[in-house]
Amino acid sequence: MMRGVLQALLMIKARRIGVWYYFMTTGEKISSGKCFLGIEFGSTRIKAVLTDDQYKPAAMGEYQWENRFEGGYWTYPLDEIRKGLSSCYSDLKRNTAEKFGVGLSSFRAMGISGMMHGYMPFDSEWNLLVPFRTWRNTNTGEAAAELTRLFGFNIPQRWSITHLYQAILDKEEHIGKISYITTLAVYVHRLLTGVTAAGIGEASGMFPVKDAGYNEEMLDKFSEVVSDAGLTRSIRDMLPKVMLSGEKCGVLSAEGALLLDPEGDLKAGIPFCPPEGDAGTGMTATDSVRAKTGNVSAGTSVFAMAVLEKPLSGVYPEIDVVATPDGRAVAMVHCNNCCCELDAWIGLFEEFCGLAGIDIGRPELYRMLYGNAMKGDADCGGAAAYNFLSAEPVAGVDKGKPMYFRSASGKFNLANFFRAELMGSLASLKMGMDILFGRENVRLERLSAHGGLFKVPGAADVLLADGLNVPVTVTEAAGEGGAWGMSLLAAYMADGGGCELGKFLSEKVFDNIASREVLPSKEGVIGFDRFMKNYAEGLKAVKAMED
Repeated sequence: MMRGVLQALLMIKARRIGVWYYFMTTGEKISSGKCFLGIEFGSTRIKAVLTDDQYKPAAMGEYQWENRFEGGYWTYPLDEIRKGLSSCYSDLKRNTAEKFGVGLSSFRAMGISGMMHGYMPFDSEWNLLVPFRTWRNTNTGEAAAELTRLFGFNIPQRWSITHLYQAILDKEEHIGKISYITTLAVYVHRLLTGVTAAGIGEASGMFPVKDAGYNEEMLDKFSEVVSDAGLTRSIRDMLPKVMLSGEKCGVLSAEGALLLDPEGDLKAGIPFCPPEGDAGTGMTATDSVRAKTGNVSAGTSVFAMAVLEKPLSGVYPEIDVVATPDGRAVAMVHCNNCCCELDAWIGLFEEFCGLAGIDIGRPELYRMLYGNAMKGDADCGGAAAYNFLSAEPVAGVDKGKPMYFRSASGKFNLANFFRAELMGSLASLKMGMDILFGRENVRLERLSAHGGLFKVPGAADVLLADGLNVPVTVTEAAGEGGAWGMSLLAAYMADGGGCELGKFLSEKVFDNIASREVLPSKEGVIGFDRFMKNYAEGLKAVKAMED
């Protein structure tokens, strides 16, 4: 027995030495600038992830923010973009100092990511002509429909070219002053490096791409259509340069270093990879850049990416065709709404706990309510929930109006209620994915999931597997999301050595990262299908309530 006790004590001591050694060696690598930094501007927070030389997250920082509805548009002010950038980095410095006892002065490589699409038009002196219009705006239906007909290619409402064309149709005053158009990621990248360029995945959400650049035939068609619109520059000159993953895209300027770190500790000259959108970083963070792989990213919005083996045979308003960071064609189902309504309900229960004098933190509330939801009926007992805080084109909903329905004869309890909210957050996504699986016969060998929705194991991941009837993989780094994916793209630029991005990720990054796989169950698949029938019936009422 004494021998067993000694062995246990030695194991504990070994673990402590291992932990101590990790923090000491990682701290040395951080202080000597051997790590990678990715920063992503999401819809509700700006997040920075510091990744070590083994490509694992080491420290993080964040800044919470919210879009504003001003002048008829969803937007973020320029001053908050700058403030959020430096505040997020300051939080990273604090977190790094607390964990490793070292400061930050340099990195091997960096990268900037942001919510894709949107509209930021600038004049020749880089003055913003109208407030930033985010992907969330859905006032561009006329432009999207006309461009889709013109190109024979689906052009969604949120794409940059759609916003530009709608402004032209509306004869907005700023049109004749436009010299440049960027996305949020491209804009921030330029602030830090002085380079105006976009990774091909980000560029593919601005204008259709082909052969490592914009689609030339479509550029010609657009130029002809807007020839008398009063533009002073061609669309080719307005759009940022397209670059592929692995390419160097400028270095951190002295001005950029001070903007990021006003304390002056950060050194200029750090190489940058091309800026990417949250779709590209999501694919990277889930090792989903090869053909027949896919991923689902779930946060404020939810979108699924399926890397295609061949072009789609049809044009579908529910499906975008974009690109991986290395230029492969991807079918994307993007839904504007996901976790915000869930978060609102968590807040309601948090408020109730406060009134009852019960101290339960938000993480525990998520765990309790999500876990209890999985005890509900597979079809939610006849309940259906609609998380439409904003318009949802995939579901044919033009105005945001969250709603909830239940059958009078159904089983109404907390588990079914919250299960309906969880399944409702994935329902629009399922509608789009059913087109890919059914009409286009797309088959995925692996579907990975990441984002805040999947932080509670055995809940949303199970429902996603049942809803799409495919196995779902969640890695241990799933909660780090796109900021980690951006740091991996920076690492690929530095360490890729000419190999393909997919090979670099699978062999150098994900071969030693733990993951869990969730398989669909027969009962769950049937239950989700029943839920969707109820959901479709209730959707009629949601649309009727729009006016």
